[in-house]
Amino acid sequence: MKLGIISGYDEDSFKFAVEKKLSFLEFTININNNTDEFLGKLEEIKNFIAKYKVNVQSIGRWGTDRINENGVLVQDELEISYKLIDAASFLGCPNFVCGCNYLHSLSYYENCTLAISYFSKLLEYSKNKGVKISTYNCRWNNFIVGPMSWTLIHGHLKELGIKFDPSHCIYDGGDYLKEMRDWGDRFNHVHIKGSLVIDGERFDDPPAGLDGTNWGAFMNILYTKNYQGGLSIEPHSDYWKDELSDKGIDSTIRFIKNLLF
Repeated sequence: MKLGIISGYDEDSFKFAVEKKLSFLEFTININNNTDEFLGKLEEIKNFIAKYKVNVQSIGRWGTDRINENGVLVQDELEISYKLIDAASFLGCPNFVCGCNYLHSLSYYENCTLAISYFSKLLEYSKNKGVKISTYNCRWNNFIVGPMSWTLIHGHLKELGIKFDPSHCIYDGGDYLKEMRDWGDRFNHVHIKGSLVIDGERFDDPPAGLDGTNWGAFMNILYTKNYQGGLSIEPHSDYWKDELSDKGIDSTIRFIKNLLF
């Protein structure tokens, strides 16, 4: 397993990874990001990879509608996914991650059918490009988040992987260790983000090791599943910001590296 961090794609981000002795960066080109700007900098990013010997482990896109209100695949969004898969292939990045929105006007079965159609196209497009396709378990405009959806969608699409973040399951009242036990074989990418629940409610996403997640058990399951992918730090705290931000990242790095053999 390799340790990295979600970051920007400028040169300072690569310098930061070198300074912190991290193996990779992850880029999230979300609904609120300029996709064309990112795509226009691929040559520059590739030069940074060569210069700093820091790889890109995952490119993801969160929050967008893949299916419109009429139950039709959004062609523009599909084309963006294709372009990001091509970008991942160009950069030697092994993962592309996205989700699928839910239409309340349709049945659960119909939503799953549409999601299968969307991800089938991504899987077909990514063939021979060296890029794996995964769904994320974040709830941001995405319903493919746990065992029921995974059973139907991933059960049908054998090549479709999972990007797993325990905090989303924890805040939803689920059993993240059970999900890992049952579905860890399908994990292609993992986020390291702390979670702290107080009195049944989310309090904060503190640095890993300063939260309520059982990281020892978490890492144990990854080892027993022979997980070989990336562990991507996601700084996401409401409190560990400004002067505390760097200290929180350093604390996470020390804590997780102590669990890497």
